[in-house]
This record gives sequence, C-alpha cells and structure tokens, in this order.
Amino acid sequence: MSKNLVYIEHAHGKVQKASQVALAAANKVGGDTAALVLGQGVDEIAAQAAKLGVSKVIVVDDARLENYLADIHAKAVAQVAKAEGAENVVAGATAIGKDMFPRVAHALEAGMASEISDVNDDGSLVRPTYAGNAMATVTVETAVKVITVRGTAFEAVEPGGSDAPVEKAELAADVASKMRFVEFAETKSDRPQLTEAAIVVSGGRGLKSGENFTEVLEPLVDAMGAAMGASRAAVDAGFVPNDLQVGQTGKVVAPQLYVAVGISGAIQHLAGMKDSKVIVAINKDPDAPIFSITDYGLVADLFKAVPEMTDEVKKLKAG
Repeated sequence: MSKNLVYIEHAHGKVQKASQVALAAANKVGGDTAALVLGQGVDEIAAQAAKLGVSKVIVVDDARLENYLADIHAKAVAQVAKAEGAENVVAGATAIGKDMFPRVAHALEAGMASEISDVNDDGSLVRPTYAGNAMATVTVETAVKVITVRGTAFEAVEPGGSDAPVEKAELAADVASKMRFVEFAETKSDRPQLTEAAIVVSGGRGLKSGENFTEVLEPLVDAMGAAMGASRAAVDAGFVPNDLQVGQTGKVVAPQLYVAVGISGAIQHLAGMKDSKVIVAINKDPDAPIFSITDYGLVADLFKAVPEMTDEVKKLKAG
C-alpha cells in the first residue's frame, strides 16, 4: 500500500480548496493518505483537515513557520516525508505549491510531476502541455514522487465522516531559513477569491482602458456576485493588476459560469478557463477564437451589451 503525504495550504483560518483537490488526487493514487499542516497556532486548521477523509493529520507547529518562506517550509515538508516514509508527496499547483515543491523534490532527491490533471490505473500521471492543447502521460521513476495538482482537475474532497487523529511533529532544531519575511501585501476585496469563485467575469483588451474595467465591467461583476478576472493582454496593457490574470501564465479557474468580455481567446487564455462548466463570451468580432469553446456567444458591442446585461441581472435579483 502506497503512502501519500498531502501538504495542506491554508489562509485566513481556512483550508484552501486547492488542498482539497490535492487530497482527491492522492485518493485516486490510492493507499494511505496523511495530511500535513505547517504553521504556528494551527490547531483549527488541523481540525478542519481531520474531517477530509485522511488517515491522520501531522502538525508541525513552530514559530519559524509562522509566515511562508519557501526554503524552511520545503525543509519541513521533506523532513516529515522522510520520517513518514511517504512515497507520494502532493500539493496543489498554487503559487505556493509552484514555489515550494521543486525545492521539496530537490531535498528528497525525487522526480516531480507538476500540475497533473489525472492519475491512470497503472500509476502514470497525466499533465497538460503546449498550453493545454495536448496531454502528456508521464511516469516518475524515483522511489519518492513529488506531485502538484491542477486546481480544476479533480472534485475537491468535502468535509465529512469521523475525525482523523492529529499527531504533532517537531521541526529539527538546526533547520533555518536563508530568507527573511518582510510583509504580506495582500490585495483586499469583498469579491470571491478568483480561483474558488462559482462565477467569474473576465475582461480583455476590448475594454480599452482601466477606467472601463471600473465603469463598465465591475457593475456586472458585482451584480452577479462574481470574481473579476482579466486576460494577459489587459494586464500587460496596465488596465488591471496581474493578480487578476487568468491563463497559462496566470490563474487556472473552472467556475460554474465564466463570462469573457472583450477577450479574443488566445491559446494562453483558453488554457486557464476552458474547463469552466458554462462559458459565455461577448465580442464584436464573430471570428474571435473564444467563440470556438463557448456555450453561449454574443456578437455585439460590449459597451452597449454589458450595461444592458447588468440591468437585466439586477432586475432578476430584485425579483
């Protein structure tokens, strides 16, 4: 029976959905799955993880882990993985997962498969390549395998059942960081988190300016209770900050509803949202590539269509 260790990412006192997806991937690998929680004062996170169908939760509660620093967190993951004899060390392919887990692979002298989207019956792993236009089947041949999981690939494990036991582990006294935590400059928003929202409304270069994102797109975003996203072209043009970017080099999303406004549909953007359950596009160009993957497409001037759509959404919500 294989032994899996899943790193539990958390923020604002909650387990992140990406870690619940990583747990689902570990379950498909099969075997015994333990969850790993790192930080300081993380008893509540451990309690949440214990309800996610794992065999146990391992907690490393240490002041050195209070704030995320890639090197010391990677060392902590590697230390626990070695102590547990883990064969598969797994995390979500988030910004932290992408930053930390290559270091974990190095520390464990392990092969790594990043952003996997499926696990085959023979243990081989499936991951996207060429901006998601092809899927590669890969086999990691080292004794320990390090894996990150695409956040849209599996249905997230939901809490339920009996609580798993929680065990404490000590971080080795000589483990230190060469990095220094300065500050966490978090973007504050009342909107849902982009990677976890049920509805995402994204704007592209067709909006022409940052002011139009504010005046035209944001009213629709807020009327729908959605998260706001953007194409790389809009980000590169300086219309919106890069934390809103959806695509191959941005965030990968798969909401229940994705609305693309003024987005032509470059391959890099499609790679980040094509797994959305329902896709709607508004674009004045009938030949825009985005229409090739939409469920509903509207060929129209967005500066006329979006305010009309916003008004109709508000009317529906008003009853």
